[in-house]
Amino acid sequence: MTTPPGQLARRAAELRGRIGEHNYRYYVLDRPTISDAAYDRLFRELQDLERRHPELVRPDSPTQRVGAAPPEKFGSARHATPMLSLNDAFSDEELAAFDRRVQERLGAAVVEYAAEPKLDGLALSLVYERGVLVRGATRGDGVTGEDVTGNVRTIRSVPLRLLGDDHPRALEVRGEVYLSRKAFAALNRQATARGERAFANPRNAAAGSVRQLDPRVTARRPLDFTCFEVGRLEGTRRPDRHTAHLEIIRAWGLPVSPDVQVVHGREGCVAYYRRMATRRDALPYEIDGVVFKVNRLDQQAALGFVTRAPRWAVARKFPAQEARTRVEQIAVQVGRTGTLTPVAHLRPVQVGGVTVSRATLHNEDEILRKDVRAGDTVILERAGDVIPAIVSVVRGRRPRGARPFRMPRTCPACGSAVIRAQGEAAARCTGQLGCPAQRKESIQHFASRRAMDIDGLGDKLVDQLVERGLVADVGDLYALTHQQLARLPRLGDKSAQNVLAAVTGSKATTLARFLYALGIREVGEATARALASHFRDLEPLMAADVARFQEVPDVGPVVAAHVAAFFREPRNRRVIVKLRKAGVRWPRAEAPRRGPLAGKSFVLTGALDCLTREEATARLLALGAAVSHSVSAGTSYVVVGRDPGSKLDRARRLGAPRLDEAAFLRMIRGRAAPRG
Repeated sequence: MTTPPGQLARRAAELRGRIGEHNYRYYVLDRPTISDAAYDRLFRELQDLERRHPELVRPDSPTQRVGAAPPEKFGSARHATPMLSLNDAFSDEELAAFDRRVQERLGAAVVEYAAEPKLDGLALSLVYERGVLVRGATRGDGVTGEDVTGNVRTIRSVPLRLLGDDHPRALEVRGEVYLSRKAFAALNRQATARGERAFANPRNAAAGSVRQLDPRVTARRPLDFTCFEVGRLEGTRRPDRHTAHLEIIRAWGLPVSPDVQVVHGREGCVAYYRRMATRRDALPYEIDGVVFKVNRLDQQAALGFVTRAPRWAVARKFPAQEARTRVEQIAVQVGRTGTLTPVAHLRPVQVGGVTVSRATLHNEDEILRKDVRAGDTVILERAGDVIPAIVSVVRGRRPRGARPFRMPRTCPACGSAVIRAQGEAAARCTGQLGCPAQRKESIQHFASRRAMDIDGLGDKLVDQLVERGLVADVGDLYALTHQQLARLPRLGDKSAQNVLAAVTGSKATTLARFLYALGIREVGEATARALASHFRDLEPLMAADVARFQEVPDVGPVVAAHVAAFFREPRNRRVIVKLRKAGVRWPRAEAPRRGPLAGKSFVLTGALDCLTREEATARLLALGAAVSHSVSAGTSYVVVGRDPGSKLDRARRLGAPRLDEAAFLRMIRGRAAPRG
């Protein structure tokens, strides 16, 4: 029976969306929610679908790129040559097929390969100029990564200056930053002793450490680095083999795996794989497979690469590790942002040498799709040493009377209503301001610079205020006393005075800032400005329903539902009353301006030379334009500055008009009238 084209297209779109979301969680958030094996199954299904139906291939398909675009909190770093991903082989047969393709393309009877363990960490690029480290960058999307030079400099195994004197003019090496098993165990012991959440696995811990905004935090993490490739070598003769490259950089003081070997043909590859599989648990670090690369560089060049991976290399992955156990109960946790996550509490079981007693079930749809119930016998999978996942249910062992899971209608932490917006998988608590689980997050956001701008109220101080019971919600900030603050560790008299002055100064604000500070789901600065401009004061806004909110420009049904739910929740309303009684105030917002850019929507990305982001936003608002933080089909113009982020890629995909800084300045100075 032939599958209809429309159904194939829908499945391809669904796979692209799911893989894109998992890429974002893996590469940007460092919080993978599925195992490597589950991700590989999705990716291979999409690859197979696109191979059989080339008309389904799209430029934005994850098969056409590597990883995910970097966020804008770090500067971007463009790689001189792309940092490619690797194709995977999951069996000896697939490895043999790879070897056969290489033989046929090269016309060689036996191919020489470099074999090396596949470390489970974060890929990095290091650039040296005349022997001195000048840049460290993550892989990012393969073309552009995040500039994490400051953090890389704290990794002790990364030399800041190469050994010896005979250095190339320019050298780029690529490798993996990771945590040893011993270092990971120590890091988690320290986190537990401080009352913090332990890391799920060494890979997440390494990735999160490298991407800390404060290099001092990275410096306290016992990170290691191992090189696996030379990307660029200028000013000296290139050797003829990959392994010779590694020997040269080892002599310059760069770390290289001691387990790199030269093997010949399929038999040599299989033997190496089996040796490493046997040694896997005894190694001082985690590996999730081995990598085979054609060793001769001229043969690598002849083979070339496809869009996302070289033809001359393959990763032979270790199989997933599985075990059976029983689901004792399904509990619901409330995250810092109000997301409700069902978690399976399991009868403890060993999976790959680790005792597992819990597994996330992600969301209600995931539970219903797998039909997991309390009392079920389930198969657990732990591949790549990520958080264990429930792969399937052993239906034949389901106890009588086992009931399907239902997401609670009220928050387990505070009793507020739980909503699930149309088109979203996550259910969320609506009691942002009064929910204990969200307390720290809401206070930190409320005090942030673009919200109420309470200088000195950082994460550490917020932690102390909440943990000592001094602040239960943002309204309590305005009742703090000098005596309470001065008693806190590492604060002192002068700092306490400064914090109190900042709290008092924040009482005079604007309606838009106040709305943004409340932390309403999907309400960023642009939406807060639109709401303030439309309703002009808080009382009519709090009394509005979903239909009224949808009258606001750029507010659709999802955002309208979030805003309405927020103001319906009694706990949020009580905190707002507390804030007003404490003296938080604002002038009545101005009506929407009718300027030359009225009806136009702008998005800013990258740095401008003549204006700050805030100044550019203010100029646009004064001319009647709307300013958004995300590119959509309705965006009129995207203003592109230096080092733009992923918004530029999205603008290109959607065909949104783009302005460089010179054209933007001409427009806001009235020298060029906008069209359309």
